[in-house]
Amino acid sequence: MSTCVFIQIRCKPGTTYRVAEAIALREIHSELYSTSGDYDLLMKLYIPKTADVGVYINDQLLDIEGIERSLTTMTFKVF
Repeated sequence: MSTCVFIQIRCKPGTTYRVAEAIALREIHSELYSTSGDYDLLMKLYIPKTADVGVYINDQLLDIEGIERSLTTMTFKVF
């Protein structure tokens, strides 16, 4: 079993495509979209149940050059 989270990512200007490519190469996401608004990318990610969500995101995602800010939305139940 795993935990589904959605992560919105704001990139430094001019780096969105490089950030998206770096995420794609890590193969950690289920889905990845470019978006309009306050954030540039939206990522759906399944985190192993045994992993700490914050540590996993920090270690697997937030060290990518060009990420300026992120917003994580936790999910709890599927309808």
